[in-house]
Amino acid sequence: MLIVGAGEVGLEKLSFILKSSPNAHITVIATWVSPEVAALVADYKEQVVVVMKPFEPKDVDDHDLIVAATNFVEVNKQVYDAAKAKGKIVNIADTPSLCDFYMGSIVTRGDLKVAISTNGKSPTFAKRFRQLLEEILPDDTHALITNLKKYRDLLKGDFEMKVKALNKITQTLIE
Repeated sequence: MLIVGAGEVGLEKLSFILKSSPNAHITVIATWVSPEVAALVADYKEQVVVVMKPFEPKDVDDHDLIVAATNFVEVNKQVYDAAKAKGKIVNIADTPSLCDFYMGSIVTRGDLKVAISTNGKSPTFAKRFRQLLEEILPDDTHALITNLKKYRDLLKGDFEMKVKALNKITQTLIE
């Protein structure tokens, strides 16, 4: 994956990708790197490479997913044009009409991942909704899911019987 830009928006995109896919290999191209991006990259030295230089269309060649996250409309458009010319999948930050995919917000609690998307219409809403879910979801969600898996593995019978048993035990989660 390629991210062009290493400022505030680049940090958002890089953080999202690493949170949702911690083993992703990412190249960041930028003429400047914010201290926050530098700190994040330091924590993911094996997965993230930063190349300090201006973007060039050939930079998209070795990447399948491309993200433009600069504050410069003309650079973002250059990235878009280069990606589309090579048949790449691209996301231009804050420009839904130039996105093949959207990066929503993700709430992670162990094995539970809840993805939130507004199809690029309001990333701020998605972020606030993520914050709300992070506040209300219990920290022990991982243990709960682990125990439900153990219970599920012990169940005997057909699929319908297992679904009924799991529905009964998880009903207490919404009461």
